[in-house]
Amino acid sequence: MIQDMDTLFIADDEASIREGLKYIIDWESLGFRLCGTSSNGEDALAQILALNPSLVMLDVKMPKMKGTDVIRLARESGYQGKCIILSGYSDFQYAQEAIKNGVSFYVTKPIDEEELTRAVIQIKAMLSEERLHSSHFTAYRNKAKRIVLCELMTNTLTTPLSEADYAHFRLDADSYQVVICEDFHTQSAAAPYTFAELLRVTNKDNNIFEHSEIDGRDVVLLKGSLGLNRLTDFLKRFDEITPQPGSPLESMFLAYGRPVFVPEDIHLSYEDASALLDRRFFCAQDQHAMGFDMLPFSTPDAMTPSARHATIHLDEKTLRDYSERFVGYIQTYNRSMTVDELSMLEESLSHVPDQIGDIKLFLTDLCLQIKGEIKRNYASAEIPFASNSAIIEFIGNQNYLYEIIRFLSEQFEIIMNAMGNPSRDTILDDILYYIDHNFRDNIKLETIAPLFGYNSAYLGKIFTKSVGESFNSYIDHKRIDQSKQLLLENNLKVYEIAEQVGYKNVDYFHKKFKKYVGISPAEFRKGQDPESAFEKYPPPQKKAPRA
Repeated sequence: MIQDMDTLFIADDEASIREGLKYIIDWESLGFRLCGTSSNGEDALAQILALNPSLVMLDVKMPKMKGTDVIRLARESGYQGKCIILSGYSDFQYAQEAIKNGVSFYVTKPIDEEELTRAVIQIKAMLSEERLHSSHFTAYRNKAKRIVLCELMTNTLTTPLSEADYAHFRLDADSYQVVICEDFHTQSAAAPYTFAELLRVTNKDNNIFEHSEIDGRDVVLLKGSLGLNRLTDFLKRFDEITPQPGSPLESMFLAYGRPVFVPEDIHLSYEDASALLDRRFFCAQDQHAMGFDMLPFSTPDAMTPSARHATIHLDEKTLRDYSERFVGYIQTYNRSMTVDELSMLEESLSHVPDQIGDIKLFLTDLCLQIKGEIKRNYASAEIPFASNSAIIEFIGNQNYLYEIIRFLSEQFEIIMNAMGNPSRDTILDDILYYIDHNFRDNIKLETIAPLFGYNSAYLGKIFTKSVGESFNSYIDHKRIDQSKQLLLENNLKVYEIAEQVGYKNVDYFHKKFKKYVGISPAEFRKGQDPESAFEKYPPPQKKAPRA
């Protein structure tokens, strides 16, 4: 059977002629199949407009309407198929009127089989040529449309388009929004469902979107309120239900830009969506969509108050501040504040404009600094730290920020569990334990009181009453006791010892040392051995902590 089969419609008032025309030639071998017949002009016109046959064989003289009127009215209604007029009259007037209405051939009765065959062969050739031309035109039109779409998205349109151009490409609408679809499963090899496929299924290709591929990305341009509302419907479904494994929604990740209202601004929505894909790192677990409102703002004035509050700079000061806070919470076993601080850090990082690699580097440095500080303060403790290389590799390989935050939380919990001492069952014991491991730093009552959930004035009173001396005096005792040990080792200079025990000013160290020991550091060191030194200059006695 010949491919590209065309359709044939026969109209004649004589039944015998209609039947004869069906079999006079081998229509199927010439590429035609019969789709209908009629015996009067009015019915013929109705069927031609309904069936849109490729070829009509039409008798001139029929009841209710002449064949030439049928074809004229059909043309006026948009019919573009081929037509052969049949007539028993060899009157030139009929031929002239038929030609005027786009009739391909005028064949007189009785019909000559060879003449009709030649006419049908020519008509088939004409139909094939027109079909080829039409497919080429459609292909060129679609290619031009793809180019226009790409240039609108990427803001590279060199020649401005008119309203008629936009209408020609079916890009005329009152609003637009760009959605880029990716596979939700970053490691999946299977092809995901696309947003465009679901739009076609649910909207039956209702001209509410355009679909293209730009820079390897699956891009949908929503058009008009109907198109934009379909996106809203999908987002609601993501919010209301957890997509089931294997479902179309479960395999999709959508990034959508801002709505715009003229075609020239489509690139703004595309740029939003592209930027969001680069920031999938900030998605929450099981999050299937990101919108333009999740992008960092170019200026602080454009931010919401909460976003301005959360903004941080990834510099050394910020790194040091976070490291000190986390070390403080870890050493005071303050799990609730550790969790809260991690949550605030995650929120703050989602608003920074820095590259993902820089954020990972910041978090890597933070983890390593905390590890280093804990190791320095608890050198004798057996804490199962991850190696530096393992920390660097793990953080560098994660696809999402929440995975890194969870890793930090797990590491902090491991440290707290390893440092824990079941015998210390009061807050004061925890404070003394904290001081014993941090007196070398510039710790103050105002700094550590919040770590334990107290204000500094109240904690100072409890401390003095329970320990028998003030907070500052206790710190001085710890520092002086440590400095005496270092002085007896005789391998550090006095100013180096002062710095190691927490005194930045060596003169101040001299003053404190003489106050508590009675002699200068140099005199203490001179000629002393450890046993005689501590027997002669014992540390001051302190009250035992009260339960």
